[in-house]
Amino acid sequence: MQVTAEILENTALGRAAVVTPDGEVDMHESPRLRSALMDAIAGRPAAVVVDLAGVTFIDSSGVATLVEAMKLAKAAGLTLVLAGMNDKVRDVFALARLDNFFRLAGSRREALGV
Repeated sequence: MQVTAEILENTALGRAAVVTPDGEVDMHESPRLRSALMDAIAGRPAAVVVDLAGVTFIDSSGVATLVEAMKLAKAAGLTLVLAGMNDKVRDVFALARLDNFFRLAGSRREALGV
């Protein structure tokens, strides 16, 4: 799995960190995603967008990483948005009933309001 992160200054959400994992998010790869998310949250943007469009598989460790990031973002007063989930990934969140816990957007563009 690859993870990229960038800061966008002028979005509808304000200053936003965009974290983009690509590939499978499993117990071996979720620590890399966690590190990128913790760095993004520590930068204190107005929002963190996790662009999941390139994620082909996510297991419970990946989901737990995103739940942890959501809790930390809320505690810090930040918005966290999951964007671009494919049907397979969305089904995992629906099965765990987390689709109502997270703010979801159909795409990165929609999440950022650009």
